[in-house]
Amino acid sequence: MTTTTFIHTSDFQLGMQRWFLTGEAQARFDDARLDSIKRLGELAERRGAEFIIVAGDVFERNSLSSQVTGRAREALEKLPVPVFLLPGNHDPLVADSVFYTAVNQETAPDVRVISDTEPYKLRDGVEIVGAPFKARTATYDLVADMLEPLEATDTIRVAVGHGQVHGWGDAEKLDSIDLNNVEDKIRGGVIDYLALGDTHSTMELGSTGCVWFSGSPEPTDFKHLPAGGGESDSGNALVVTIEKTSATQTSVTVDKEAIGQWVFESIEMDINSDEDVKRFIQQLLDYPDKHRTVIKYGLRGTINLAAQTMLDSEIEKLEPVFASLKPRQRVMDLHLAPEEDELANLNLTGFAASALQELMEDIHADPDSISRDAANLLFRLTRKDAS
Repeated sequence: MTTTTFIHTSDFQLGMQRWFLTGEAQARFDDARLDSIKRLGELAERRGAEFIIVAGDVFERNSLSSQVTGRAREALEKLPVPVFLLPGNHDPLVADSVFYTAVNQETAPDVRVISDTEPYKLRDGVEIVGAPFKARTATYDLVADMLEPLEATDTIRVAVGHGQVHGWGDAEKLDSIDLNNVEDKIRGGVIDYLALGDTHSTMELGSTGCVWFSGSPEPTDFKHLPAGGGESDSGNALVVTIEKTSATQTSVTVDKEAIGQWVFESIEMDINSDEDVKRFIQQLLDYPDKHRTVIKYGLRGTINLAAQTMLDSEIEKLEPVFASLKPRQRVMDLHLAPEEDELANLNLTGFAASALQELMEDIHADPDSISRDAANLLFRLTRKDAS
């Protein structure tokens, strides 16, 4: 019987810029993505893994600064086990590929770029074979092309691919992976596991238990709350153990390990009272590592001036604490409806009273108008003067 354990990961996308992160927050996000490589090495040592597979999109694109490529090279070369890097659609192996500057296989032979579809013998009984992108887009199923010449073997053979499978998404792409073909090859002993990249959430595919998306080791997009969806399960790596006694007798175990440090979440909530506002603010306060948390929110409902003032005041305090805390304007549908006693208690006279009356008329005619913000500002200034 031959046995191996390895780490399956993907989609580092080093050099990624997020428009909602500015200044030091973007720098900390960059550092976290580099640090995830170190954490993968620590996971490999802790679980006794022989090697690490990165199933595509190691880099955000082929044109990157020497700072990004140099730091990536150092992080990869410090890994305690060999690492295999598959060029994906973001970083295809073309003439100006980032891999030519970020990886030096002569001085660092344990950092290997999967540059063709020939099986690579790691040691007796263990092979790795991959389907690298040679262009930004492919016009055929790269995984099927990789598998076609291979025959059943008693050797453990780990395959690596990047992309989506048939039936996923709104439109079928020419390079979609034929999952049925993959699982036929698994059942026939041609390969024992297909490590996939492209989807940033961890996901098992098919029925064999041997085809997985690892997801990105750090989140890159938002998980939607409370309904779910979006990038719902990123920040993981997979620990895969394969035991093989013959071409048709193989056991595969996959363990998911959380290694991510950042949180990206999109919150939608109905807000119609002071208590609803407090509940939303408490949800924000409950995040433990706000400096590594990115939140966008969409609020719906109608609130009075006091609730609006409370909401604005608390958001103003929290915005600089989070890595990013921003309204999702496309789904914001929060209306201001001052109560009569609130307006009476303002004790406005003269021009200020006339201005407020006009603002309230505009709000009734168009709840989404800028008059809502102006009325709220007037209310806040009046309350501040009164105190």
